[in-house]
Amino acid sequence: MDTGLQGKRVLVTGASGGIGGACARAFMAEGCEVVAHFHRGRERAEALGAGLVLGADLRVEEEVERLFADAGPLDVCAAVAGIWPGGDVPVWELPLERWEETLRANLTATFLTARGFLRGVAERGHGSLVMVGSTAGRFGEAGHADYAAAKSGILYGLLLSLKNEVVRVAPRARVNAVGALSPETLERVTRTMPLKKVGQPDDVARVVVALASDEISGHVTGQVVTVAGGMEGRVIET
Repeated sequence: MDTGLQGKRVLVTGASGGIGGACARAFMAEGCEVVAHFHRGRERAEALGAGLVLGADLRVEEEVERLFADAGPLDVCAAVAGIWPGGDVPVWELPLERWEETLRANLTATFLTARGFLRGVAERGHGSLVMVGSTAGRFGEAGHADYAAAKSGILYGLLLSLKNEVVRVAPRARVNAVGALSPETLERVTRTMPLKKVGQPDDVARVVVALASDEISGHVTGQVVTVAGGMEGRVIET
C-alpha cells in the first residue's frame, strides 16, 4: 500500500539511536525529506544520509525552539528521543536528582518537541505526531520508577490531551504513540511474550511510519500501539 508520504518533510528526534535511526531510514525509504536530530551522536546521525542533520539538547527550551526554526515547515514528527537511566534503584533509595533528570530527558523533552511541532501544525493546519514511549509506561519497571513514570506520562496524559487539543486548530491532524520494548529490560519480560521473536528497531519503525501515514492511519488518533510481541507484563521475581 502506498503510504502517501512521498515528499513529506519529517523530523525524527533521537535519530542517532537504534529506534530513531531505524525510523529515519524507514521514512527515507518512503521518499520523505528527513530531518535527523541528534544530541551527542553526530556521526551516527550523519551516517544516515538524511537531507538535514541538526543537533539540540531537547531538555533545553531554547535549543528545541532553534531546532524547529532550523528544520523548517514539517508534515510529520517522530518524537523518539529519550534516555533509559542505568542502575536498578528502588524508590526508597532513588535520588531526587535522578528522578528529575529522567523526567526532564523523557517527558519534558517530549513535551517540548510536541509543542514545537504542534505550533507549526497550528499555522499550517495539518500534521501527524508520533511519540515513542516504552512498555515500562504501561506495565511499570521495578528499579526504574522514574523512567516508567515519564513514559506513562507520554503514553497517557500527554497523548490523550494532545489528540483533543490539536483538532481545535487542525481538524484532521493526528497524534499517536508507540509503546516499544527497551532492550535493557528484555530478560525480564520475554516469559510473558507469546511471540518467540526479539523485536528489532525496524519493527518499531514500521509502526511509526504506518501511524504517520494519513493513507494507512488517517482515522487513527490518540492510540498507543505496543510493539512488544504481545507481552502481558513484567516478571517481578527472577
